[in-house]
Amino acid sequence: MLLASDGTLGEEIHLTNEASKGATGGRVIPMTTAQAIVNQFQVWYKIFGLVGCSSHAGRRTFITNTARKISTVGGSLKDIQMLAGHSSLQTTQRYIDENKDAKRKVVDLV
Repeated sequence: MLLASDGTLGEEIHLTNEASKGATGGRVIPMTTAQAIVNQFQVWYKIFGLVGCSSHAGRRTFITNTARKISTVGGSLKDIQMLAGHSSLQTTQRYIDENKDAKRKVVDLV
């Protein structure tokens, strides 16, 4: 559904009827660039009056919040690394914000 006939990443996603829950020959969804997504976030932030926000800030927030919750579902930082698409766990760790209150609480548990 994602690859062109030569095996490279295509410019469209081709969904079959089964994947699109349709009976009209499927659907074709154009692919977008990372920059198009960044631009869309900028539009949304402006509409909602959010100053100083960026798509990267949202990524940082997602990774930090996921890191704080991953152990509750049996996951690890390696899982977050895969979700973020980082080749190095060190890169993922740079996105995770410190939580001083949590550090105090975990030391109290020990």
